[in-house]
Amino acid sequence: MKLRNILLSGVMALSCLTASAQDAPKTEYVFNPHWYVQGQIGAQYTLGEVKFGDLVSPNIQLGVGRQFTPVWGARFSVNAWQSKGGINNFDNGMNIGKDKFSWKYIAPEIDGTLNLTNALFGYNPTRTVNVGLMAGIGLNIGFSNDEAINLANADHQSVSFNHGSENFAYVWDGSKVRLVGRLGANVDFRINDAFSLGIEANANVLSDHYNSKKAGNGDWYFNALVGLRYNIGQTYTTRTVTPPAPVEKVVERIVEKIVEVPAKVTASETARVNGGKMRREIFFTIAKNQINQEGYKKIQEIVDFMKKYPEATVTVTGYADRGTGTATFNDRIAARRADVVEAELVNRGIARDRIVKSSKGSRVQPFNDNDMNRVTICIAED
Repeated sequence: MKLRNILLSGVMALSCLTASAQDAPKTEYVFNPHWYVQGQIGAQYTLGEVKFGDLVSPNIQLGVGRQFTPVWGARFSVNAWQSKGGINNFDNGMNIGKDKFSWKYIAPEIDGTLNLTNALFGYNPTRTVNVGLMAGIGLNIGFSNDEAINLANADHQSVSFNHGSENFAYVWDGSKVRLVGRLGANVDFRINDAFSLGIEANANVLSDHYNSKKAGNGDWYFNALVGLRYNIGQTYTTRTVTPPAPVEKVVERIVEKIVEVPAKVTASETARVNGGKMRREIFFTIAKNQINQEGYKKIQEIVDFMKKYPEATVTVTGYADRGTGTATFNDRIAARRADVVEAELVNRGIARDRIVKSSKGSRVQPFNDNDMNRVTICIAED
C-alpha cells in the first residue's frame, strides 16, 4: 500500500509539472496583411546555340507586392535590360563560326506568390530563412533589334554568306509586345522586421518569334537576381495565450490508468438510525467524482430518511485522500464530490435549503486508511 502511494505521488507530481509547463503563457504571432517594395539586380541567360557565356546579359527588376496571408501574396514587377541570341555563320556551306546579337526589352508581369516555409511549418515572422514559389504572366516589350536585322540583311546580299537553315524568318523591327509566362523560386534571408535579402531564379517563356529565328518551339530566358525587400508598416503583432486545460484534467487521465480502488465497507458504513439520525458514506475511485451503484443506493436511503422526517436536514461533506494529488487539486475534487451528491439529492426531491454542503479537501482525513478518504459523508438529522 505504501509503495503504491509513493508511486502515485511521484506520478501526480510529474503530471502537475507537465501540466504547469503546458499551461505556461505562450507568445503567439498575429499576421498583418502588408505591402512591400523590392529592388533586384542580376543576370539573364537567353537559351540559344552559342556558348553559355556569350548569352549572359545584365538584368534588373523592380517590384511592389502585397502579402495577403502568411502563405499567399501577389507581386507586380518590371524586369528589364537586354537579351542575346546566336546563330551559325556559313561561308560556301562551311560553318565558320557563330554570330551573336542582342536587343533590349522591358517586361511588366504579375505573379502569385507562395511562402512555402510558412505553408509547411507554420507562420513565424522571426524565422531567418523563408523559401517561396511564384508563377505569373505578363508582357514582354522588345525593341532595338538592329543587330539581328543587320545579320538578316547580310544573308540577302551575299550568296556565300548566310546562316543556313537557322534563318531569320521571324526577324522583327521597331518594338514588339508578346505574352510571357513565368515560373520561379526565391529564398529570403531576414535581416529584421522591415528588411530581407533575397535570391530569386525564374524561367520565362515566349513565342518562337522573340529571338528572330524560326525554330518551331518557344523561346526561353532565365533570370538570376539578388536584392533587398522592404516591408511597409507593421507586418505582425503578438499576443499572449494561456492554454485553457486545467491541471486536474491531466492528473485524472494519468492516474486513472494506474489504479482504480474499489469502495471499502467498514462498520461505519452500516446504516444506523439513532434518535432520528442517519450517516451514509459515498466512496469514489481515485481522482474521480462519479457516483457508483452502491453510492446511489445510499443516497436513496438518505432520501427516504429525509422524507420520513420532513424537518430533518442533511450535511454533505466532500473529502480527498492526502496520499495523492496536490492540495489545490484535492480541494477541487473534494468539492466536486460534494456537489454531485447534493445534485442527486435535489434530483430525488430533497429541497436544497435542507442540505448543508461543505468540502474539507485533504486537510481533514476521516479514516485511517488513506484510500477511504475519497468520500462524501452525509449525516441526516431530524
